[in-house]
Amino acid sequence: MTALDRTTAAGEALRAWRDPALPVAERVEALLAEMTVEEKVAQLGSRWEGNTMGEPVHAPDPDGGGGDEAGTANVAPLQDAFAAANTSPFREAVRLGIGHLTRVHGSRPVTPAEGAAEVVRLQREVVEQSRLGIPALVHEECLTGFTTYGATVYPAAIAWAATFDPELVARMGAAIGRDMRAVGVHQGLAPVLDVVRDYRWGRVEETMGEDPYLVSMIGSAYVRGLEGEGVIATLKHFAGYSASRAARNHGPVPMGRRELMDMILPPFETAIALGGARSVMNSYSDVDGVPAATDPWLLTEVLRDDWGFTGTVVSDYWSIPFLATMHLVAADAGEAGVQALTAGLDVELPDTLGFGQHLAERVRRGELPEELIDRAVRRLLTQKAELGLLDAGWTPESSVAGAATVELDSQANRELARELAERSVVLLDAGSALPLLGEGRAAPRRIAVVGPCADDPRTFMGCYAFPNHVLPRYPGLGLGVEAASVLAALRAELPDTEFSYERGCDVREDDRSGFAAAAAAAREADLCVAVVGDLAGMFGQGTSGEGCDADDLRLPGVQEDLVTELAATGTPVVVVVLSGRPYALGEIHPRAAGLVQAFMPGEQGGGAVAGVLSGRVQPGGRLPVQIPRTPGGQPHTYLQPPLGADSDGISNLDPTPLFPFGYGASYTSFELGEFRISDAEVPTDGEFTVSVRVRNTGPRAGDEVVQLYLHDVLAQVTRPVRQLAGFARVSLEPGEAADVRFLVHADRTAFTGRDLERIVEPGDLEVLVGTSARDLPCAGAVRLTGPVRAVGHDRRLFTPVDVHPAAERQ
Repeated sequence: MTALDRTTAAGEALRAWRDPALPVAERVEALLAEMTVEEKVAQLGSRWEGNTMGEPVHAPDPDGGGGDEAGTANVAPLQDAFAAANTSPFREAVRLGIGHLTRVHGSRPVTPAEGAAEVVRLQREVVEQSRLGIPALVHEECLTGFTTYGATVYPAAIAWAATFDPELVARMGAAIGRDMRAVGVHQGLAPVLDVVRDYRWGRVEETMGEDPYLVSMIGSAYVRGLEGEGVIATLKHFAGYSASRAARNHGPVPMGRRELMDMILPPFETAIALGGARSVMNSYSDVDGVPAATDPWLLTEVLRDDWGFTGTVVSDYWSIPFLATMHLVAADAGEAGVQALTAGLDVELPDTLGFGQHLAERVRRGELPEELIDRAVRRLLTQKAELGLLDAGWTPESSVAGAATVELDSQANRELARELAERSVVLLDAGSALPLLGEGRAAPRRIAVVGPCADDPRTFMGCYAFPNHVLPRYPGLGLGVEAASVLAALRAELPDTEFSYERGCDVREDDRSGFAAAAAAAREADLCVAVVGDLAGMFGQGTSGEGCDADDLRLPGVQEDLVTELAATGTPVVVVVLSGRPYALGEIHPRAAGLVQAFMPGEQGGGAVAGVLSGRVQPGGRLPVQIPRTPGGQPHTYLQPPLGADSDGISNLDPTPLFPFGYGASYTSFELGEFRISDAEVPTDGEFTVSVRVRNTGPRAGDEVVQLYLHDVLAQVTRPVRQLAGFARVSLEPGEAADVRFLVHADRTAFTGRDLERIVEPGDLEVLVGTSARDLPCAGAVRLTGPVRAVGHDRRLFTPVDVHPAAERQ
């Protein structure tokens, strides 16, 4: 008799939690009443069966083969944690049940059918070996798409933000969610809502930039898409991870609570309120000495009490035992588990170390309140009920019903990936050479394509894309998806042009032996396209990605020197930067005949870049981060108070970026005018409208991103000189105009005051509209009147905007 059979005859209470007609809360309470403490504790854990992720990773060689021992990643802490977790056979491990199954599809190369079969096998073991037969949740990574073999590799999150197009990102989230649900996945570990505070941090590629509002809008859209397909979105990393000292992965965060509340927390709050996110993952970092996994203020007071979050908090992988081994705030993994559970963490991933059966023993001894166990289990079981896992008709096979027909890299997915890639590419400067076609210009007869990123489509992909995340362990399998390099895409784009190719140098090594051949190729060509930037990896195996932090913001290795050599040939050089972070381009820009920034644009990146270079694609991407001028010093974002924004006469270091936040050039031109603010004065609980007309004054159709910034002229604490408060991407034909109207509530000026209360303060407000944080031709003022007003989670979190055609054409 199976567990499912046993529950049928076990009494009314058990039948109640199997009944989908009953309210979820009633079903969960009925199930809790039937569970032993040991069975409850088992639900708080997880199992990573068949994990190969802790094995040594070898850096691929330039030709795509395997590397040698010199390229082996130092993943000893992860190997130790995995070894400590998986000490018993799976059947024994799930005897009391289990909460999650970890990365069944994403740990090694499997087809959808093979992955689905493994899901069925493991779920059947969970159901049949445990008394109550409660299925597990299956979770996977989905930071650049579903992280599994053969699935579409979409652009990295930093590129999503460069589109300034939330609805497009929501469509992508929905596509990813549909593919995951088809093969039995219930929860996706994305998006990353960390706000960039230092460009040197390796995980900048996984973020949506440096502005809390942009991250909030793009991140909430992704969540809305994923959750709309029934997949639980997991917000990470809560909170402060991106602000580590010296941008070191897992580094301590020297941040005060006010900065945390105003710069770091808003995207999480917004994604819960507007996106409907049902899970949050804690940060590895400690903020002002308190690790996130043990912080009840963060995990309970803010998240639960203030924001009303009712979902689950899951641990980042091994972050609970890390409390003992890395933070040194717990004597051992068991004590770490008690601290995390007490603070408000519900489920341990990816394996069970801190949330083991010692928790039940502590309850039996009166050392741990059972209510804390119940609190966490109740949240997890609620999600299992909502997903149908507790229904009487559920079977392991039913959860993977779509696996037989799903195409993980379907034509529809590829078209969506192409659209995202094309809309994310940022033209920094057309210079003298771009576009290569059009406007009376013929394609160059001979083009030399040079650079370590020119003929390697892996440089389009983030560190959590399957080809960079897992496939380096399987060098014979290639990429698993079709992806044309920039070189291949340019050859297809310009079929009548003669191309030559030289790699020139490695992405990060110091070998200059290829410079001479590269320079010779450039001299013999009419134009040189230099493609430089990053190759993502994990824990030092790349120049971008988790654990791949940078000393400074000079292009990795000797790539800048390569560009200098190419420019010295006298042949015009168009520079394309394919990267996961912004690099200092102050030395390169004056030497470039054109300059393009593409933030890891995914499997369709080659065609997108080639299209922008030729002019077939009208560039419309905008910078979600600044492009620095110089590589040294302490990098910072545009969100600076007055002392950080102006160093004239005070410091010899100039903080001015080469290209500002929000910037992007085009092959057409736009003009802003007819700027209006509806009211000169509004109360601190009122609202006003800001309107502007944007016109395409150039010869081609194109997109402009109209941006609204606010500046609090005088406040009780220092405030940013300007901060994004609204944006709209507007598509216009030549001569066409549109009116853009922002509805700005006084709540959008709220900040954390001296007493750490969020307030709207009366006073003068500068209102600025333009096309970047520096290009703001439209300016006005509003005065907020009345008393200081305290605001909470019910405040207005976004700025509604409407765009409609202007009444006349030019």
